[in-house]
Amino acid sequence: MSDTKKLHVKTYGCQMNVYDSERMSEVLAPLGFEVTANSSEADLVILNTCHIREKAAEKVYSELGRLKADQREAKKAGRNAPDQKLAVAGCVAQAEGEEVFRRAPSVDLVFGPQSYHKLPEMVTKLYAQQTGERLRLIDTDFPVEDKFDSLPAPTRTDGPAAFLTIQEGCDKFCTFCVVPYTRGAEFSRPAASILDEAKALADLGVRELTLLGQNVNAYHGQSPTGGDWTLAQLIDALAEISGIERLRFTTSHPNDMTDDLYDAFANQSKLMPYLHLPVQAGSDKILDAMNRQHTAQSYREIIERLRKVRPDIAISGDFIVGFPGETKADFAETLRLATDIGYASAYSFKYSTRPGTPGAALGDQVPEAEKSERLAMLQELLNAQQVAFNQSTVGMTMPILFERKGRQEGQLLGRSPYMQSIHVEAPQRLLGQIVDVQVTHAKANSISGDVVMAAEAA
Repeated sequence: MSDTKKLHVKTYGCQMNVYDSERMSEVLAPLGFEVTANSSEADLVILNTCHIREKAAEKVYSELGRLKADQREAKKAGRNAPDQKLAVAGCVAQAEGEEVFRRAPSVDLVFGPQSYHKLPEMVTKLYAQQTGERLRLIDTDFPVEDKFDSLPAPTRTDGPAAFLTIQEGCDKFCTFCVVPYTRGAEFSRPAASILDEAKALADLGVRELTLLGQNVNAYHGQSPTGGDWTLAQLIDALAEISGIERLRFTTSHPNDMTDDLYDAFANQSKLMPYLHLPVQAGSDKILDAMNRQHTAQSYREIIERLRKVRPDIAISGDFIVGFPGETKADFAETLRLATDIGYASAYSFKYSTRPGTPGAALGDQVPEAEKSERLAMLQELLNAQQVAFNQSTVGMTMPILFERKGRQEGQLLGRSPYMQSIHVEAPQRLLGQIVDVQVTHAKANSISGDVVMAAEAA
């Protein structure tokens, strides 16, 4: 394959899928694929899917139908549309496999999240098929080899903040979750591989790294000198890389908060004062049914300890309401826990049955109307907490990494150390720099302020 072709990747779901999509684009670049934001002009469209929520698969099939309809309309109108090939990647592909071909005959390629390093080989086969029976390819295996060893070093970045996957899979087997079945067992990348990728990103102008994993604080990758490193040890090593000024990580499990991770929050200045730590419920009965392996009180103690070593830390969380067997009293415990913690931000969802998970076999389902009512109550509390947190930063001066241009002329967008989105009137020359900003206004989902001192490029 030598002719230039257009590639469109649509990403659903979590930050890890965003990272995976970027790497897919990179591994296909040597085959002549250029990324386009316009799906109608693409020779190859990849839907990188998420299976964590109900109806996720239906959204994918709906999008596949739309893409096929667009192609038919383009050809009917006589427009010069490419002979488009369609691929389904990610967790829906992993979970449904051959079923994707049955439900969407227009699909040419199905591959799971552990197989995208094989994309060049698979795509080359697709385009080499000239005549005869149509070729369809599928790869949803969990390969023995480390896929990260097959990926090239990053060659581009969308801005001064980037994601870096360091760990995949999960061994916790929460009864509501499909991750162990779609992403597999926990795997931690060797530290040397992560450090090399981080250095490459720093050379491209990245100043902030968010370390990704389904259970990122369980990281235990091989160190460059033998033995294993914890997440805290990896963070310390990444902090030594020239150009890297900020570090974050997500998503964590309460049971993997190690002593040295608390120490990192206390002592590592480049580790931002923000932690996303899902709890899911405030009732011990429901936590046990979810197989979370921690209690509401142990979660409270973790947050208390974090705030003791890092008083300004902002806490984010995840909640599921309406898990099978959840009573009004159980839900009241969730409201009480959320009130006790006081979140800077949080995500909350109604429980949805995921086929193949233990939760799908449970009885005593909560009526949908009751789920909706509970979710509204919880979200009202969490939204009020987020507004209060944002308002508490008004008057503060904090370092802001400007990541991109805003919608308005002369406006830049950035992130505070606490993950708040911030809008500031500032010159474009400050893009990619860390700049002191005094917060002047706070809204529900963002803050704004004025530049105090234009720092030199970090």
